[in-house]
Amino acid sequence: MTDGKSKPQTPDPERVAEMVQDISEKSQKLVADFMARQDSDNSLGMADPMNVGQAFMEMAQNFAADPAKAAQAQMTLWQGYMDLWESTTNRMLGGDAAPVVTPAADDRRFKAADWQENLVFDHIKQSYLMTARWMSDTVRDVDGLDEKTAAKVDFHTRQFIDALAPTNFAMTNPDVIRATTESGGENLIKGLQNLLDDLERGKGQLAIKMTDPDAFEVGGNIATTPGKVVYQNALMQLIQYSPTTETVYKRPLLIVPPWINKFYILDLREKNSFIKWAVSQGITVFVVSWVNPDSELAAKSFEDYMLEGPVAALDAIEKATGSAEVNAIGYCIGGTLMSATLAYLTAKGDDRVKSITFFTTMVDFEDPGELGVFIDEEQISALEERMEKDGYLDGSAMATTFNMMRANDLIWSFVINNYLLGKDPFPFDLLYWNSDSTRMPAEMHGYYLRKMYHENKLVEPGGITLCDVPIDLGSLKTPTFILSTKEDHIAPWMSTYRATQIYKGSVRFCLAGSGHIAGVVNPPADPPKYGYYTNNRKPKDPAKWLEGAAWHDGSWWPEWEKWLSRHGGGKVPARVPGDGALKVIEDAPGSYVKVALKD
Repeated sequence: MTDGKSKPQTPDPERVAEMVQDISEKSQKLVADFMARQDSDNSLGMADPMNVGQAFMEMAQNFAADPAKAAQAQMTLWQGYMDLWESTTNRMLGGDAAPVVTPAADDRRFKAADWQENLVFDHIKQSYLMTARWMSDTVRDVDGLDEKTAAKVDFHTRQFIDALAPTNFAMTNPDVIRATTESGGENLIKGLQNLLDDLERGKGQLAIKMTDPDAFEVGGNIATTPGKVVYQNALMQLIQYSPTTETVYKRPLLIVPPWINKFYILDLREKNSFIKWAVSQGITVFVVSWVNPDSELAAKSFEDYMLEGPVAALDAIEKATGSAEVNAIGYCIGGTLMSATLAYLTAKGDDRVKSITFFTTMVDFEDPGELGVFIDEEQISALEERMEKDGYLDGSAMATTFNMMRANDLIWSFVINNYLLGKDPFPFDLLYWNSDSTRMPAEMHGYYLRKMYHENKLVEPGGITLCDVPIDLGSLKTPTFILSTKEDHIAPWMSTYRATQIYKGSVRFCLAGSGHIAGVVNPPADPPKYGYYTNNRKPKDPAKWLEGAAWHDGSWWPEWEKWLSRHGGGKVPARVPGDGALKVIEDAPGSYVKVALKD
């Protein structure tokens, strides 16, 4: 439990007194704020907005209806504990014993040596893992549940299991015990202070601090690629980046990022900025920077996002460069918007977009992965009622959803670090971006959830209509590059692959390693971080595609640039922002991206 060298320390009484005083003042304020909010919050009348209770009730009823299976499950758990006690006893007596259960290879919670070498902690670890796997297996083995109910029960069971891990409690985490001994308990006092700070910052909701927010400044040490805002409207600013080559491809590149997050995920630092790299390849890069909407934009619709987003950007780019033809990228929901926009433009006889690239984009939402757990009639209705009150969905709600999908990495690791160990989080640009959430206008977000996720209408010819134009993705003949990521929890790659069977033009599918963000933001580096798969064929079954795919070390970025060069339209002298018909409004990254939730 300790290394024998560390000595207990006596806390500084003056420092502890200051911390306790601060804790007392914050606690009183939080309690007062909590009580003041109750009447207004309870008026929504949503005791179970995620509709979890009904799902677990169905599971319990079906489980009880098969007593033989229930008894067998209990016997399995009992036998596992007998095996574990035998193994532990052998170790206590000085013998060797193989572990009864071991953590998954990617489970980082039990990496500390104490979990293997200390008999007590090894027993606690194995008891937890055994019970956790028994609980998961038992829940998954319940018959009679429909697919969505089973997925909801499985997801929330995993949340419960993750929350009860021994690493999350002071008395069963050897690192916390060691820190408490060495600091005389000052880590726990500092942890309580951190907890109250997060509650205060979240106005009563726990807003876990994942990084040092004072370590980064948008436009200061992140989002620093030189450029100018050359156009803006109520929903977006359009940034044109300054060239770094003497000549550029004739066709500019328009990047349409998701509006659920901010665009600078593609421009964090010089060494991992996709935008800076694309500029260095001789591409005139334009990026849409979406507004962080408030209640005044509550009525903005999906149509508005199309017309005031990519359609307006195409017009602006032609004025800025003289080129009517462009190549385009859509990222995540920005890609979903671009697919609908291309179908709209195709129906109008507008072929200005000469190639399209999709980053981690779903257009067929039949199997949205774990996000589907949050999409049903009850939950959408609860969200709509919530959005009707404010005119928007606060970005923190979406952030919580995404964090739950990787709870051990994005929730519990920070609970341990911040609250139990009493440490400040490490300054990390990616997590700063992850915490810099945006709001969603009520009208647009409700439409998106219902028509895309819940009803899956985008994939149906004429399933949705935008500006009186029926949308048919099957009409698209634009050369397409689809980039998906193998470990994506938000846009599962097997679901994004379905687009290869929808579009009628040439389609290149590329599968990168890692997840929704790291797999995309994977610059060329030595040594290479993640690789990618390619396959010139596109069978209907994504598993067959992967089976026949070739693996490549390194970044997929050069693979994409090689593809894009065939659609570049030749070379022209480099274009400087402001030299065309659009004059400079302000320096990149602009003012829209700097609006935070607290503003």
